[in-house]
Amino acid sequence: MAETITLADIKTDEKSWWCPGCGDFGVLAALQKAVVDLQIAPHQMVMVAGIGCSGKIGNYINSYNIHVVHGRTLPTAMGVKLANRGLTVLAVGGDGDGFAIGMGHFIHACRRNVDVTYLTMDNHIYGLTKGQNSPTSDRGAKVKTAPEGSIEAPVRPLQMALASGATWVGQGFSSNQAELVELIKSAIGHRGFSFLNVISPCVTYNKVNTYAWYKEVLHTLKADAAYRTDDRQAAMGRAMETEELVTGLLFEDRDAVAYEDQVAGYRDEPLTEQSLDLSAAEWEDVLAELR
Repeated sequence: MAETITLADIKTDEKSWWCPGCGDFGVLAALQKAVVDLQIAPHQMVMVAGIGCSGKIGNYINSYNIHVVHGRTLPTAMGVKLANRGLTVLAVGGDGDGFAIGMGHFIHACRRNVDVTYLTMDNHIYGLTKGQNSPTSDRGAKVKTAPEGSIEAPVRPLQMALASGATWVGQGFSSNQAELVELIKSAIGHRGFSFLNVISPCVTYNKVNTYAWYKEVLHTLKADAAYRTDDRQAAMGRAMETEELVTGLLFEDRDAVAYEDQVAGYRDEPLTEQSLDLSAAEWEDVLAELR
């Protein structure tokens, strides 16, 4: 009988360098709880972490961990999954990493639908580099790079994901642990690309989008019994009309087929477990194609 996975198996001994009160602590706790609930062993999971405060999260989860260069979490994560489809692969990063230099990869990951979970910690600011505006900063936000207020329209991650074809789209709040744990479990369980944006307040540099502010303005979709999660158009409408100030599962296409399940000749076994030998018949087929 397999041993039961506990929190002690998932946590590491490394001390966090996040600021006290950072929303990323809540994301870390929820992710650890979700992994335990799903009973994913450390050797069965890969964390691909980006650049920024959030990118350190991979150091606090006992699993395979790849810390990549800025904006490159998704191509790396997709490569890992295609090499070994037996692994649970999570790409994690912040709003700057994912929606600035990494935006091109984000859009293509949505449309390709590789079975990877992408979890972003969105604090509407660049925290690691001391408080510049990020792609998701609100118009008018007064930060170091825009002391009189940002004049740029913010990126809307949920709308971008829906428009780009993502087959699972949701949003959580680091302060709402119960909902966030369930969202992470649902995202990991989805067969295809799942995008979970997590509102994760920065207590040091963002004095506008605070815990208190979000608790006043956020609305959970669970409160709307009539809301259907299988309607992409309705999900887009809800995201637009609320300026994305919602939490919960916005959309899931349960009939979508993952990218790797459509590749001709792609075996279920990981590359490391496949035989490199060719039978005489297979070798003849290869030669026939070259003649």
